[in-house]
Order: sequence, then structure tokens, then C-alpha cells
Amino acid sequence: MKGAQRLAVKVADEVWMVVALLHRENPNRSDFTVDEIVERARREAIVEELRPGVRVHAIQHCVANRPPDPGRYCMLTETGTSTRRLWRPGDPVHPRRIGAKSVPKKEEIPEEYHALIDWYHRSKPQAQHAVSTDPILGLRGLGKKMWKGVDPDDYVRKLREGWNE
Repeated sequence: MKGAQRLAVKVADEVWMVVALLHRENPNRSDFTVDEIVERARREAIVEELRPGVRVHAIQHCVANRPPDPGRYCMLTETGTSTRRLWRPGDPVHPRRIGAKSVPKKEEIPEEYHALIDWYHRSKPQAQHAVSTDPILGLRGLGKKMWKGVDPDDYVRKLREGWNE
């Protein structure tokens, strides 16, 4: 039995830890199926037995880009119908999940998993330059290079040449 028995580990934290383990063990993989996450949780045995909540947390409660129902963690990102990866700053977040917990607190997880949090903070890519997750606002500035050195009035005048009045 691992030292985890001493702590009442939250299911969300358990899910984050097993997905972090999967990423660390498989650095060439970008995501993992929900079944892989559940199986890794069963093998890791952070708590005595696999809790039924592990699957629902991996499917819904921990997934930042899904509507909260009711859990509102930002620990995973849905990359496909049944695939997930760790959430990273700059990833899409449902508006009602903004500011939610994204990484376990060291004092709430067994000591042997503290290195996962350090690994995550060292290895995660920095946030994208996008200030908003709104797809329309994300288009701001797109195409500005194609207008460099072009006078808008001249462009419109050329378009209108030959129009019948």
C-alpha cells in the first residue's frame, strides 16, 4: 500500500496525477483515452481501490473546455471525443471554469507525487499570446501583414474603376 492511504486524496487530484504520470512516461504522446486514464489509476492505486468517480472526472468534472456539471476543475483538456491531456495555460476554458483549480496542492497529495507538480511547472509550455479564448477575438490582427504599405483609399479607388454610375 502506498503512502496515499494517509491522505484523503480528492478524485480530481488523483486523475491529474495519473494523467501527469502518463505524460511523463510517454513524452511522445499528446493525449490519452479515458480508458487509459482509468486503467492507469487502477494500476497506480493511489487509494486502496479504483473509485467510480475516476471515470466521470476524466470525462467531465476535470475537463476545462467542457461546461461544468457540477465539478468545475481545469485539470484536463478534451482533445477528442474520448481523449484527454493535462490542461495548460492558454488552452480553451469554459467561462464558468475560469479561475478553477488546475493543479493539485502539494499538501493534499502524497509526498511521492510532489515531483509531478514540479515536473508540470517546469515542462508546461508558456501560455499562448491569446488573451481570450473567444474564437472571434482570437482573429484580431489576422492579415495585418498583407495590408502593410497599401493605402486603403488607393485600394478602394482601384476596385471601383470602371463601375457604372
